[in-house]
Amino acid sequence: MYNNILVPVVFDDDHDKSAPVKLAGLLATPGAKITLLHVIERLPGYAKSYITEDLQKELRVTLHQKMDRLAQNLTGAEGVILEGHPGRTILDYAGQYGNDLIIIASHRPGVKDYFLGSTASHVVRHASCAVHVVR
Repeated sequence: MYNNILVPVVFDDDHDKSAPVKLAGLLATPGAKITLLHVIERLPGYAKSYITEDLQKELRVTLHQKMDRLAQNLTGAEGVILEGHPGRTILDYAGQYGNDLIIIASHRPGVKDYFLGSTASHVVRHASCAVHVVR
């Protein structure tokens, strides 16, 4: 059982968002803190000119709503949205807030993952706390 759980959340079709959240509820001690973390990757400079500030704000509002819906199904959960490199941001957050478990979803690796590495494998290799990978 864990007291401070971090669940990185990705909103795409390749990752199951509900399984890691449910698992966090099962592995949490009574009164545990559960953080659902979504990391927005920084846009390259050349792409920023094509995406208006209004669209970026609308995206953040939508993400906050999605995170709130996920968090409301779990006692002691809160949603956090940060910007940065996903793997590094997850590890930095876990180190800064003393998470004792990271529950991360992973898709079946493709050829590109063997050369570039996926976020889940980066977290598994470098985390200083327990990591549970859900596939």
